[in-house]
Amino acid sequence: MDLAVVAIAFGAIFVVELPDKTFVAALVLSTRYRPFAVWVGVGLAFLVQTMIACTVGGLVTLLPHRVVEVVAGVIFLVGALLLLREAPRADVEEAATEEEYAARATSPKAGLAAVGASFLVLFAAEWGDLSQLLTISLVGRYHHTASVFAGAWTALLVVSGLAVVAGRVLLRYLRLSTIHYVGSAVCFVLAGVTAYQVVAA
Repeated sequence: MDLAVVAIAFGAIFVVELPDKTFVAALVLSTRYRPFAVWVGVGLAFLVQTMIACTVGGLVTLLPHRVVEVVAGVIFLVGALLLLREAPRADVEEAATEEEYAARATSPKAGLAAVGASFLVLFAAEWGDLSQLLTISLVGRYHHTASVFAGAWTALLVVSGLAVVAGRVLLRYLRLSTIHYVGSAVCFVLAGVTAYQVVAA
């Protein structure tokens, strides 16, 4: 386990996922079901998706090293541009996202039913998400599947935990647009470092 890679994966996924619809979805679900049940269901969905992303990333490492570096750099750059593009309207779209997920969780549930409902809502919503693409890129970039998995899944658990426990308070003091800009800056840095290493190699 490489703690530096764990920290990089955690930081990158955390700042990208915090302003994402995942945060809002977990927040809304926690108003419908017991917060702990929501967190467990969401965490299990993230577990499966992170395992799949890391497996794909592991397969990517079988490609020539320079190709992997270039693809990883392109994904980091695309992620940065997407976050930058979405930042100005992020605060406005938050209300619409809340309504979307509230409509999916209309009937009250408890226990395993709440866990299952939360799992299904997040599992269906997160395919092809930027955090998944970044996880694949990080595995390809650092060739350390276990470390990226540990950092990425922990970041997702922390983000969903924050949403469930204090999501409404955080949204009162943190603008989603600002977090988008921070996430974009992190992705630009990762893209720049990767590009430098490709050129210097």
